[in-house]
Amino acid sequence: MKRFNGKAIYQPKPAAAEFSKYICRFYYGCTCGCTYCAHRRWGWNTVKLNAHFKDESHALELFEKELRANLQELQKHGLMFCISTDPMLDEVWEKTFDAVDLCVKDKIPVKTLTKKADWVEDFLYAEECTFYLKFWKRYVAFGFTLTGHDELEPNASPNAERIEAMRQLHEAGFKTWSSIEPVIDFSSAIDMIVRTMEFCDLYKIGLLSGKKYDAQTLKTFVRFVCAMQPKRKTMRIYFKDSLLRQAGIERERLPANCVDRDYNMFYEK
Repeated sequence: MKRFNGKAIYQPKPAAAEFSKYICRFYYGCTCGCTYCAHRRWGWNTVKLNAHFKDESHALELFEKELRANLQELQKHGLMFCISTDPMLDEVWEKTFDAVDLCVKDKIPVKTLTKKADWVEDFLYAEECTFYLKFWKRYVAFGFTLTGHDELEPNASPNAERIEAMRQLHEAGFKTWSSIEPVIDFSSAIDMIVRTMEFCDLYKIGLLSGKKYDAQTLKTFVRFVCAMQPKRKTMRIYFKDSLLRQAGIERERLPANCVDRDYNMFYEK
């Protein structure tokens, strides 16, 4: 099937598709200032509306059209916000919420991924946001990137605040997930998992792009993570393809708590 490439919704290339089969792209660029991020290397240090759109209203209009034109496919596979920016930045969160609300009304599962935590208390407790909670819990999963290295993410919320935000969202009834990527060092990655495993439903774990890791150390890390079990239930883990290649591990040989890229956390029994 030809890859879908709309103006607001697109089907990414294989590496990015490890996050989601379909991704929304209203904006590009990010102000978190992470030293390891490709956005920084590309000079995307400010947030800009994608050139496909005349303005934000036009972006939402095209998004809704593409949503309806691909409704069954998106209901099956879901949609992610996003990898070209952080969807919870001050500059863009309002448009993110508008688009997510359209998805929820059409019963489309949504995942967000952010390094910002300052929006969560208003979302959960502000009176004007309470109408979201009842309907969004079934279709929205909130994700946080966790590296354990605040010094490399100068304008993002501290990792501890992201962890607390995840806990609050999970206790409120939302599905939660974490991107442990990039793995800066193995002890920090494990610490992030230990601190969140009781309220994180899914981990996606990936390496620092371009860095060569020791294969045996990677194998030990994978075995250790796979053996970690929260008290509440089995946690789901997705190791990215590049990590398994460097470790020399075949995905088919991973234990049952590891999932593949087609795993849909919304359909977990």
